[in-house]
Amino acid sequence: MDVTAGLVGLLVGAAVGPLADRLATNAPLHEPLLRSVPRSPRLPLVTLATVLLGGASGLVFGFTLDGLVAALFCWLLVVITRTDFEHRLIPDKIVLPGTVAVLALRTIDDPSIEWVLSALAAGLVLFLIVLAYPKGIGMGDVKLSAFLGAGLGVSVIPALFVGFFVAFVPAALLLVRHGTEARKQAIPLGPFLALGGVVALFWGGAILDWYKQLTI
Repeated sequence: MDVTAGLVGLLVGAAVGPLADRLATNAPLHEPLLRSVPRSPRLPLVTLATVLLGGASGLVFGFTLDGLVAALFCWLLVVITRTDFEHRLIPDKIVLPGTVAVLALRTIDDPSIEWVLSALAAGLVLFLIVLAYPKGIGMGDVKLSAFLGAGLGVSVIPALFVGFFVAFVPAALLLVRHGTEARKQAIPLGPFLALGGVVALFWGGAILDWYKQLTI
């Protein structure tokens, strides 16, 4: 672990927090992304997330391109989480350029077709679910899954598994509490997929290795 890189990640994350909050405010409203906005009551939570994830990225991946991509990946997930919680929307202005940027950086760092194939495969999986259940999942979730594939490669598999598994908990609670009426009370899937993405970023390889040992 690189403690110095972790400290730098914390400091950069603190600087990124207000920017992330501004992007999350403007993107869903189709305003210029850097338009000045009033202080958001969610700024402390957003900044806390960017600080912790920036620090963790530096600590685990060090002063490397891998560490930079990890931090960028996490910070974009913070923006997406806030917009989906607030607006039930994953903005194209965030997820599409983010996917291109992360995909390019991953390919530069580790030239491989894995990143493109993982992005396409993850997006296809969610798209097929949309076709089967259009009221439960939106195209924003499809684009987010492609973003996860671009950033995680094959580790997008545990990311999707964790995201859907964790999302099942509040969905089940709604079903128990409200019965069939719960179908009208949609919960945003994006934040749960984002959580799965963070888990897979730091522990995806270990999860896949553990699963392989179970199947041997």
